[in-house]
Amino acid sequence: MEATQTLVTNRKSFLLQIMPVMLCFFAMGFVDLVGTASNYVQKDLGLTDAQANIFPSLVFFWFLIFSVPTGMLMNRIGRKNTVLISLVVTAVSLAIPAFGDNYWIMLLSFSLLGIGNAIMQTSLNPLVTNLISSDRLASTLTFGQFVKAIASFLAPVIAAWGATTVFPTFGLGWRALFVIYAVISFLSISLLAATPIEEERPDKASGVKECLRLLGRPFILLCFLGIMCHVGIDVGTNTTAPKIIMERLGLPLEEAGFATGIYFIFRTLGCFLGAFILRSVSPKAFFGASVAMMLAGMAILFAGQSLTPLYIGIALIGFGNSNIFSVVFSQALLSSPREKNEVSGLMIMGLFGGTVFPLAMGYAADAVGQSGAVAVMTAGVAYLLYYTLRIRRQ
Repeated sequence: MEATQTLVTNRKSFLLQIMPVMLCFFAMGFVDLVGTASNYVQKDLGLTDAQANIFPSLVFFWFLIFSVPTGMLMNRIGRKNTVLISLVVTAVSLAIPAFGDNYWIMLLSFSLLGIGNAIMQTSLNPLVTNLISSDRLASTLTFGQFVKAIASFLAPVIAAWGATTVFPTFGLGWRALFVIYAVISFLSISLLAATPIEEERPDKASGVKECLRLLGRPFILLCFLGIMCHVGIDVGTNTTAPKIIMERLGLPLEEAGFATGIYFIFRTLGCFLGAFILRSVSPKAFFGASVAMMLAGMAILFAGQSLTPLYIGIALIGFGNSNIFSVVFSQALLSSPREKNEVSGLMIMGLFGGTVFPLAMGYAADAVGQSGAVAVMTAGVAYLLYYTLRIRRQ
């Protein structure tokens, strides 16, 4: 009887700890509003594809700058405190567009959103290792990605609601999305700050050179490039999918924007199912099936000329890309268990792919149409196909 009560108490304690952490994963998903928001900014300001793609590229540029220093910051102040800092920066970034939507205001908002998310993604994933055993890490991170994907899915829905609703949004229009997510960010700060989490002793202090030197390990470098391709495909699809539909079918942005919703619906579904599938299927087999889906989706985006096939292609990419990050990230952490903070910083620095891919896709789209953008993403899928062969058995 006493053992049962202890088990129940431990379970309640675990739930009280994991729930605020999962709300932080929801806040992590706010970064995915950049695809939807950049399309609305492009429409409002009359920008070209290359000019509009500067916004998502700017967001992910900061991952290159802040990820590794955040890994060192965690060694000094702890993972939870670092997550709290990231949430504060995120909340501020989301509150800024309430004051206007001119070019410079949006640049500032997107920059701070990128900085906050870079800090959050670097610190939140290792924080989970303080709550979960290593054999369940991949599935737990995948469930976190499922929660994150809910925020990503809701972003285009809320933006479209704000742009078209007769309900008063105080002149914000689609920017009501930012204000709603800002409120949730402040809620996340309050709950996590009140949650006690016992952290393992910090990793040994290290500098930027020592962190970057880890890229000299072949498998860590492979994982780093895998993260770059994952996020490039993610940001690229949610930015480009509506443009493909507008280009080929002539639909307005408010209708074509549902393509982004399709992507996130299936990415959310993939994360949810992946959290359970990864408990019984090897990461290598599941990863390979996921990449095959993305490859099929890219082929459909090249050839599709009607709405249904294009939606199917977008859905395949969303489902396939849903678990790539979790598998790659967990593989990297488990390959270097004594350097989790530093490895986390390096992996999140790989989200810089969200800068590289949209820029390349913007120029390719301006040159030859949206098929050029799809070609850039397909190159990323090809790399992930190669990475599948190198995944280690856990």
